[in-house]
Amino acid sequence: MTITCGIDWAEGHHDVALLDADGRRIAKLRIDTGLTGFTELMTLLAEHATDPTSVSVAIETDKVLIVAALRAAGFDVYAINPRAVARYRERWGQAGGKSDRGDALVLANVLRTDRHLHRLLPATSETGRAVKVLARQHQEAIWVRQATVSRLRSLLIEYYPNALTAFPILTHHAALHVLAAAPTPTAAARLTRTRMATLLRRAGRRNDPGLAERIVAQLQTPALRQPSPVEAGYGRAVAALLAVVTVMQVGIADLEAALATELGRHPTAGLLRSVPGLGPILAARVLGEIGDDTTRFATAQNLRAFAGTAPITKASGKSTVVRARHIRNRRLGDACHWWAFASITKSTGARAHYDQRRATGDSHNAALRNLANKLLGRLWWCHTNNQPWREDAAWPQSQPPNKPPLDT
Repeated sequence: MTITCGIDWAEGHHDVALLDADGRRIAKLRIDTGLTGFTELMTLLAEHATDPTSVSVAIETDKVLIVAALRAAGFDVYAINPRAVARYRERWGQAGGKSDRGDALVLANVLRTDRHLHRLLPATSETGRAVKVLARQHQEAIWVRQATVSRLRSLLIEYYPNALTAFPILTHHAALHVLAAAPTPTAAARLTRTRMATLLRRAGRRNDPGLAERIVAQLQTPALRQPSPVEAGYGRAVAALLAVVTVMQVGIADLEAALATELGRHPTAGLLRSVPGLGPILAARVLGEIGDDTTRFATAQNLRAFAGTAPITKASGKSTVVRARHIRNRRLGDACHWWAFASITKSTGARAHYDQRRATGDSHNAALRNLANKLLGRLWWCHTNNQPWREDAAWPQSQPPNKPPLDT
């Protein structure tokens, strides 16, 4: 008997609903999120199904532990977008009611009626999943650091603008060291050129008396001041943020090293390293979002739509409009944008394509999006066929006339 299982997940418990092929609810259960709850779920499924292949599971996330456990046990798991679930909820009832048990039932019905419209979670390898985790957390850490640096900059503008004149980029080691030693204009007024040179050396800067003298002069330039108690309060707040940013820098560097190591272990690393414009960080982000399941994207167009590089067409009557795609994997789209940007200085074919798009009237971003669309198509072919990247195959029109183009 074919069974669909809907799981409405939460931090403290999960609600489960089982439906048969005719839509009859054959079981419901609330389980905890640990091993005991998973064992109860396995017992329930064993009572109604002969093997895991006869059960399909729908849940609104692909990240929680129960998803990993279900996949390891051999079940087909579908991660359904919560926005889609909200529309399905209206399909099964118009009163506007909502409950955890009801949502589990809705999820089970989604697969029972429309399984062909939803994607099975890809069979990504453990190494590929590790790359995805590290790549995402590395990017998240950078975003958090940037938000913290923005707070730091805002505080400095309010009482210590000379610091921003001396150190426009606050993430530099020199900025963190010097401002930690002189977090207020009062402290900066006591700095000597010798002390500044020492701080710069500790930050990894060369012994440059001229640089030390210039920074001291910038910090000690006469400027408007806050009252002393207010300035001291700002100084304590800035010192705390500087300490946070310093720790973040170390954490980001550690994540970057771990990401490079994990990427190097992956079988696709050789292919990604051969692609112009893909450095280790961008390569890891692309691999993490695409995965290494070669059956995940049946065509290059599927991958392009997933990344958002392929435009969408809206047609009604005599009106036809082509627009950029906004419902997409934003992380992959961002990585492809920077990949395309880097490739125009690394690949003559990519540069020629970008210049051609600009000549036809595309804006910079539109030309990069079109270039990323081309690059993704070629990467899909290489990944699917386990072939290295070749510039003469990627850009056959850029080859000499007497050299026949290779496969595309």
